[in-house]
Amino acid sequence: MPNISRHASITPAYTGRMGTNPIPALRLPDESLEPEAAYRFIHDELMLDGSSRLNLATFVTTWMDPEADQLMAETFDKNMIDKDEYPVTAAIEQRCVCMVADLFHAEDLRDDDPSTAVGASTIGSSEAVMLAGLALKWRWRARIEARYGKDAWKDRTPNLVMGSNVQVVWEKFARYFDVEARYLPMAQDRYVITPEQVIAAVDEDTIGVVTILGTTYTGELEPVAEVCAALDKLAASDDTRDVPVHVDAASGGFVVPFLEPDLLWDFRLPRVASINVSGHKYGLTYPGIGFVVWRNAAALPEELVFRVNYLGGDMPTFTLNFSRPGNQVVGQYYNFLRLGRAGYAEVMRTLSDTAQWLSHQLAGSGRFEVITDGSVLPVLSFKLAGDPGFTVFDVSAGLREYGWQVPAYTMPADATDVAVLRIVVREGFSANLARALFEDLTTVLTKLDRLRPGGFATEEHFAH
Repeated sequence: MPNISRHASITPAYTGRMGTNPIPALRLPDESLEPEAAYRFIHDELMLDGSSRLNLATFVTTWMDPEADQLMAETFDKNMIDKDEYPVTAAIEQRCVCMVADLFHAEDLRDDDPSTAVGASTIGSSEAVMLAGLALKWRWRARIEARYGKDAWKDRTPNLVMGSNVQVVWEKFARYFDVEARYLPMAQDRYVITPEQVIAAVDEDTIGVVTILGTTYTGELEPVAEVCAALDKLAASDDTRDVPVHVDAASGGFVVPFLEPDLLWDFRLPRVASINVSGHKYGLTYPGIGFVVWRNAAALPEELVFRVNYLGGDMPTFTLNFSRPGNQVVGQYYNFLRLGRAGYAEVMRTLSDTAQWLSHQLAGSGRFEVITDGSVLPVLSFKLAGDPGFTVFDVSAGLREYGWQVPAYTMPADATDVAVLRIVVREGFSANLARALFEDLTTVLTKLDRLRPGGFATEEHFAH
């Protein structure tokens, strides 16, 4: 019996053309492999991941134009940090920051001076969130010192106010950088924060309030303008609670400006200090690329900007990462030029139409209660109607038999009794695929009606 342990070795299932000797799985092999053999071993194992295009759990882009694929392949080797060595790539990065800042109505922008846009490209929104949070913390330190004297902040505990519906990266920020996380609970029929909750939670040591433009759980928009208005009123009566707002627009930042251009959520609201957005979500670029932008230079403390003499030049940087491939920025720049405002608007309208069609089918079936219908963001969230004798987790497991990955999970604190399914409609998920998904979903429901398993699947996503 050959050794086929996946931990001990990779045993090739090929003929002598490719070699038949086991390859160690957990240590470097003693001998080299031919490129073809190495490729084939890895390629065939990766097939077990399934199709990324059928992964309706992820917001992350899974398709780009072939021309974008080519450009990104050509620029894998360019190090984004080496701005002196790759000045054109560096210029492209700043152009992207300018475009994002302009899209979100940042202040003091000039067409002849790219440095007037204050921000950075990042490895997704996770890094962007960390940078925005650090800027909030440093500004709080400055406020406390201005009020109580040098180093007065050292004896205090900063806090960050946000909903229990935030993505886990905010929990990471709070833990990593010694900030008290003040989570605002949800309710059985409310999955976003309210202005009243915010006002009750903030105090002199609040570094900022996080609002979400497209929650991970449902795709809903939080009431950014209403929260800002409530904080404006509070600050007018109590200047010790003059708290800035950060908008986590990871999911909605490249959707709302095109579908709802008149909605006030960005730097048009004076209390919004910073915004993050994920290019690898509805920016339509492969992972991982994100951006963080500030409303003006005053919103980013100078102490956080490092000026590094690296490979011959002075480079002001504000990042947590150092070396990273330039192709992510190049891919995003391609999309900005390729699509423009008109192209992004057309893509988002199409995705929204597909999402709303599917939502209508779900609601019309009588089997589900739709929570979000895809009209604001192309994201659907829905729960089972009544007690059919099975759970949303069973439905999710049943869909996996057809290749679909549709996550099921419970809602956050104080709404954990609610379990939902969620579908993210992305570019590449056509109306025809939506019809196929609904047909497969109908088949799964028919099987579950017959079996009535009472809940055999228990896997939960986003529970933290």
